Amino acid sequence: MPLLVVGVLSFVVLVERFVTIVIRARINARPFIERVISLVRADKLDEALTLCAEHHSALPDVGLILLRNEIHDEGDLRRMAEASSLTVLPALRRRLAWLPALAIVAVLLGILGCISNLSDAIRLSGHAATLSTMPVDGVADALRPLGAGLVIAIPLVVGHAWLVSESETIAAQLAEFSARLVNALLRRPDVRLGHR
Repeated sequence: MPLLVVGVLSFVVLVERFVTIVIRARINARPFIERVISLVRADKLDEALTLCAEHHSALPDVGLILLRNEIHDEGDLRRMAEASSLTVLPALRRRLAWLPALAIVAVLLGILGCISNLSDAIRLSGHAATLSTMPVDGVADALRPLGAGLVIAIPLVVGHAWLVSESETIAAQLAEFSARLVNALLRRPDVRLGHR
């Protein structure tokens, strides 16, 4: 029963983080960034604002904040870009730490269940019994919780690594977009980060 509770809780956290990071926060960044920057450089701020308003994810939200302001000082624009990114990033990383913790709990509960079932099997087959003299069914039953714990833990570890990678990608896109947008608003040369 504890493994079932951990498994359900793990699945809920994994799905919630997937929806938040991959579905809600992700956008086809490269075309979006290039389009917004080109609109800003062409003095079409209203069109750039409209493009940002049409999308509901982290990148356009930062664009909306920067495009709607009346600030023309580089330091203030960069601080605003950093502050707007800081409001988005914690939401992306929230609850990610729970995934490895739940994976460890699932494995530990599996080990505990295995030990408990082995203890019961030894007690039922006699106090002098060892693993070699126990019935195969007793050993097989004892290993089921351990297997269940591993079945729960493996997707959590893989899912955690993938979601961390996705959130880091979004963080890098936010940094690039905000730096390039600030440069565009200040009429500075465009530095295409990550390109040659």
